[in-house]
Amino acid sequence: MSKAVILLSGGLDSTTTLAIAKSQGFDCYALSFDYGQKQKSELHSAKQAAKVFDTIEHRTMSISLNDIGGSALTDSNIAVPKFEHSDKIPITYVPARNTIFLSYALAYSEVLDCQDIFIGVNALDYSGYPDCRKEYIQSFEAMANLATKQGVEGKKLTIHTPLINLHKAEIIQKGLSLGVDYSLTTTCYQADDKGRACGVCDACAYRKIGFKEAGVSDPTRYQK
Repeated sequence: MSKAVILLSGGLDSTTTLAIAKSQGFDCYALSFDYGQKQKSELHSAKQAAKVFDTIEHRTMSISLNDIGGSALTDSNIAVPKFEHSDKIPITYVPARNTIFLSYALAYSEVLDCQDIFIGVNALDYSGYPDCRKEYIQSFEAMANLATKQGVEGKKLTIHTPLINLHKAEIIQKGLSLGVDYSLTTTCYQADDKGRACGVCDACAYRKIGFKEAGVSDPTRYQK
């Protein structure tokens, strides 16, 4: 079977993406990041997902985006805001995060002699992050094929984004059909140490809407 590197945060989208890659017959190598995010419970969820879907290997890379700051997810001086509709890119955007994560995945894929990377970005029900758009993924893929030994030797890399055009409810329905247990996932931007969600941040809001529109009971554990 072909190998694939899966960017796995432990959230709803990335866990569904792992399930999709597995269902397509890929040998999955999961890559997670302890990047200085305030809440670490998502890493436990990623570990569980990697085990449930029988990944060949699951690595967690430690990097320090909190040293850069500038985001409510990494900077202790910036609070995570409550969800509100806005056309502006929210303060929960982590500067260059997907570019950094994809670069690590690219390096890992070269070591594995692997030409497939999966990432759970979504351009419909999301917070407006610029590095979740189709144009961005296409540009990164083009760069990757120019910048790597594999690419130069004719082994074309493909970045798979199976969720990019799906609404959250459709993602949930797809995941359930593939056996995803969403009670094990952590989506919240400020979940506590036990993985319980705040219920008021952007990520929680979109997750709640998704389960409601899917007509499925929300298994998320919330803080009191």
